[in-house]
Amino acid sequence: MDINAKILTPEDVILSRNIDDYPEGIIIPIDKPYRWTSADVIRKVKFAAIRHFGKKNLKVGHAGTLDPLATGVLLVCIGKATKLAEWLQSHPKEYIAGITFGATTPSYDLEKEIDRFFPHEHITGSAVAEALPAFIGEQDQIAPLFSAKSVDGVRAYELARKLHKEGKTLDEAAQELIRTARINITELEMTAYTAAMSDAGFENNPSHSFVVGPPPCGQGGSTVFKTAPAKLGSVSATTEVSKASSRINVTDNSALGLPRAVVRMACSKGTYVRAFARDLGEALGSGAHLDSLQRSASGIFRVENSLTVEQVISILNK
Repeated sequence: MDINAKILTPEDVILSRNIDDYPEGIIIPIDKPYRWTSADVIRKVKFAAIRHFGKKNLKVGHAGTLDPLATGVLLVCIGKATKLAEWLQSHPKEYIAGITFGATTPSYDLEKEIDRFFPHEHITGSAVAEALPAFIGEQDQIAPLFSAKSVDGVRAYELARKLHKEGKTLDEAAQELIRTARINITELEMTAYTAAMSDAGFENNPSHSFVVGPPPCGQGGSTVFKTAPAKLGSVSATTEVSKASSRINVTDNSALGLPRAVVRMACSKGTYVRAFARDLGEALGSGAHLDSLQRSASGIFRVENSLTVEQVISILNK
């Protein structure tokens, strides 16, 4: 299918105020800000678009939700382009993930505080690189319990909170609620690795700590895996933060000096990178969680060609 909708680019400085000039609608690749929900972005853009085009019933939506603590490509569709949302969402994705080993959180990212620590002294950059090929190919994946995945019409995170209050562990709740999904990981590349720091080493080398937020891209040497082995079983926010997203907790575990890897992943729709981090930690005989996540590409759209929320609002205010 060809894309006939208007694709907004960073080079665009103005849009017609007549939505009929875009009969196939408009697609805007936005670099979603850190701590913003996808709904936050839609509310901001929709308000500006309604004012710009003077059409109160203007349809605005997105193709593929991003977690609040993730940044990167969020495709916003305006007008008739909203009919393409499902098709756009079905395309492969690419992510840059910062993964901390030796500890887990209930959400498998920084939204929840660490709940368990695991041995990590045996983890090395070579060990991480050697573990990656086993995750290439089609496989069954259990989504994180704290996710937007629908379970019988109810968001998983709502059920998670209910079962957690009833005294069930997150693992028990996940097995009870979440069904496995078939996913496909086509490429894995470790682009950086930071070894664990001892307490003394950390104090003497504070520069070795990592920054919580969007991960670095393309740092250091890399090992790329593209061959598929045997299948597995289950196993820059510069705009203001909205009231909703300001309530999102973010923990900073960098002072613990745990080992950390940056991994680039190319995968199919429906892949949870947080679940991959969880499973990679288990494969290494430890625990793991995401400390950063960027969707660097969604289909043909890449983050380096995306617009910031400020750029979009500036265009719509003209």
